[in-house]
Amino acid sequence: MLHKLSDCRIFFDFDNTITSFDVLDAIIKKFSINSDWKKAEKLWKAGHIGSRECLKRQFALIRVTRPELEKYISRVKILSNFDKLIVFLEKKGLKPVILSDSFSFIIKAILRSNGIKGVKIYSNDLKFQGNRVIPYFPYANMKCGKCGHCKNKQLKKILLRDKILMYVGDGRSDVCPAQEADIVFAKGYLLDFFKKKKKLCIAFRDIEDVFNYFRRLDK
Repeated sequence: MLHKLSDCRIFFDFDNTITSFDVLDAIIKKFSINSDWKKAEKLWKAGHIGSRECLKRQFALIRVTRPELEKYISRVKILSNFDKLIVFLEKKGLKPVILSDSFSFIIKAILRSNGIKGVKIYSNDLKFQGNRVIPYFPYANMKCGKCGHCKNKQLKKILLRDKILMYVGDGRSDVCPAQEADIVFAKGYLLDFFKKKKKLCIAFRDIEDVFNYFRRLDK
């Protein structure tokens, strides 16, 4: 049984969890030179390639400079009350962590433009060469290959003993780490997966639902 918030360690996915849409997908669609990115997407969804290979193929088609990409993502808004939730959790002694299969350059820029600071981020990253964008994957699990960032492996590295693990996510890359969690907030693909496997989770629509859970817990 969960007795106090200080017993928890909470991890968030980014795209479609903290944001209202998949920012990475939007970037690929907007800045690709053609629609061949759809071929890689189709192979990934069918399970023929992992997200690391999919992203490498898709980013090979992108043409955008660093300033252009910064300008585009600076307009992205996070979901309402995520900033308040972070402040609330930190006041209770929790240090929320973002685990994402997106890229830290994108995530940090969006958080910064929304006035959010100090949240630890583990994700893939980007390098720029003119208008070419090269993805790299410092947290990949080469033995698996399903994801660019092995969230499950990273989670196990930083998880403290005797802490109740809470995970908030929506997508395919959230399946493995969510199954390690004690309490899971799920929507989208992740929620469908848990329902099919008859695993317990808390369905949520947006961050407000997660925030309300913690406020009730604190009473």
